[in-house]
Amino acid sequence: MTTLTLVKRLDGSFVPATHQDAEKCDRIKIGSGIRGEWKQPRNIGFHRKYFSLLNIGFDAFEAAESEYKGLPAQKNFERFRKDVTCAAGFYDVVTNLNGDIRVEAKSISFAKMSQDEFEAVYSKTADVLLHRVLRSYTRTDLDRHVDRILGMV
Repeated sequence: MTTLTLVKRLDGSFVPATHQDAEKCDRIKIGSGIRGEWKQPRNIGFHRKYFSLLNIGFDAFEAAESEYKGLPAQKNFERFRKDVTCAAGFYDVVTNLNGDIRVEAKSISFAKMSQDEFEAVYSKTADVLLHRVLRSYTRTDLDRHVDRILGMV
């Protein structure tokens, strides 16, 4: 199977997105048809916006001092991201070897989540952060802070 990325133009036609895609199109004989499945990739800029949002929350998050078997517990971004994702309602229910049931954060990878679902994750993540970590922020404050980080303001 050949992967081909196309860009839609104002006139409604599609053109190859890169030089490599153009070379693939050149191998198709004029007049012949092709068939395939298409997938619209997620917006990378929005992906960066999501991680800026999480970073704001993580920087403000103050973990309670605790320890496990004499070792101090560390603040961890990936654990934070997964906990916020679960709190936002995006999780799967799983069981472990002991038969214990727990929730596991859904993957936010481009292959596992559509743009629409990812936008819902973003919105719910902002709600969780505002409710549990960034209590002195309004949604407008948070949006401005994210935009400032991304250089959009």
